[in-house]
Amino acid sequence: MEIVFAESSSSSYKGNQELRIQEGYEELEEIQIPQPRGSHSSEANMLIDEFLDKSSKLRHNFFPDKRTSIDPRKNTKDDSFYYYPGRIWLDTDGHPIQAHGGGILYDEKSRMSYWYGEYKNGPTYRAPGKNVARVDIIGVGCYSSKDLWTWKNEGIVLAEEEKNEAHDLHKSKVLERPKVIYNEKTGKYVMWMHIDDANYTKASVGIAISNSPTGPFRYLYSKRPHGFESRDMTLFKDEDGRAYVIYSSVHNREFHIGLLDEDYVDVTNVMSRVLLGQYRESPALFKYHGTYYMITSGCSGWAPNEVLANVAESIMGPWETIGNPCIGANKVFRVTTFFAQSTYVLPISPGSFIFMADRWNPDDLGESRYVWLPLTVEEVADSQQPRVSIYWHKRWKLLKSQA
Repeated sequence: MEIVFAESSSSSYKGNQELRIQEGYEELEEIQIPQPRGSHSSEANMLIDEFLDKSSKLRHNFFPDKRTSIDPRKNTKDDSFYYYPGRIWLDTDGHPIQAHGGGILYDEKSRMSYWYGEYKNGPTYRAPGKNVARVDIIGVGCYSSKDLWTWKNEGIVLAEEEKNEAHDLHKSKVLERPKVIYNEKTGKYVMWMHIDDANYTKASVGIAISNSPTGPFRYLYSKRPHGFESRDMTLFKDEDGRAYVIYSSVHNREFHIGLLDEDYVDVTNVMSRVLLGQYRESPALFKYHGTYYMITSGCSGWAPNEVLANVAESIMGPWETIGNPCIGANKVFRVTTFFAQSTYVLPISPGSFIFMADRWNPDDLGESRYVWLPLTVEEVADSQQPRVSIYWHKRWKLLKSQA
């Protein structure tokens, strides 16, 4: 299956190199657990319990130790450019990448990809009152790459506020799911993120801007878009230059999709409420052949759950749910999204994408892992809707074409 970087959309990766996914499907190694009595859901719950139990003897299956790290400093024929979902992924300095809940921007001026995400390399503790695992705000990490595998640490491009306890970026607050897009009109790189207080009652978006993809970003303000609470969110920039914020709202019962202004630093009055009553979060939106797709997760805290794909002819909806796109491994892994949660879908070529997800470790959030897998959209005979598929591979790679 050959994959060529897309050239048609500003939201696509637009490198000048031709890449293809290495063919070959590898089954998940069987994880031996005591056979539970009862339904399939009991088996899934048992494995989720083992996943969340830091003392479990099965822990290494979900969080392999550093000996198996993806290390770009090692130029071995067997491992170079292979993605190993769930393994520790090191940067070019040999440190674990800290870009959780993130997304990728391809910058045409520098011809580089930039991966932004939550920098969580700090102690994990339980927030008072909510008993929710968290790490104090450190900032937004940024990594650069020409091949989507070898990542250089560009530092923290939006840092915590150390002294002002009332500031949105004070370490006691919450910063999640940062996404960056470029505005051709203003020449600014614009970051949106979920901003909250320690008890998750602020439920807002925050906006920051920079003259460079590597920052520093200047924080502007936070707000509740359209007057509604906003939690998990993402950005989407369409081919026509219009940009949108997508956020879970009304206690995660629905998503709101809002058109941004021309500068991408505020919402307009154009907004739609979609997937009403569905209780979904962690949206990742992409487009193929004029049709919009959105991957969402359920709401179960740090525990993994079933991802669903949604489709719409207009970004403003209506949106239709078309099922779980996960393929391969075993049934428990498919209904837990391979024990990960969606964060971004990166376009590679027409119909081919990379599904980016986080495998959260609530006992040590800085040790959370990345699960990157091939995602495809294919036409299906005798069906009105294309098929969205996320394929499990123990390892896979993007190969440069020799042509």
